[in-house]
Amino acid sequence: MKLFEEIIEDHKKQRILCNMLVDTSGETKKRKVIYEELKNELKVHADAEERYFYRPLFKFDETQDQARHSVAEHQDIDKLIEELDETDMSSPGWLATAKKLKHEVLHHLDEEEEDVFPMADKTLSESKMTDLAKDYRSMMNGR
Repeated sequence: MKLFEEIIEDHKKQRILCNMLVDTSGETKKRKVIYEELKNELKVHADAEERYFYRPLFKFDETQDQARHSVAEHQDIDKLIEELDETDMSSPGWLATAKKLKHEVLHHLDEEEEDVFPMADKTLSESKMTDLAKDYRSMMNGR
């Protein structure tokens, strides 16, 4: 499986979890479970992606700026997660921040798939992407 296909599989899960999260209300078990799953998914995914997708892209002039931008978006997502962690889950502010998180995550995923993948496809060899895909999936499965 190609690296992009591996990453897109995780993106699908993240989109579903984001949608499920903003459909919850109050400090319920359902909200807590979905939030914890999304938070873990985003953390492990960002770590694996930065190591096995963005780090190789930093080596090329044509992909360096986009890779930096995407890693910065991971940091923005982390800040929203920290904000959610520090906010009472039953407050209206929590849901508002969760909606910001959903917006940021979906924007990031779309941008990756539409802008970064085509650039990377032109830059990284087929064999390099196959090797990176194996390492990426191994890290994701090892959580």
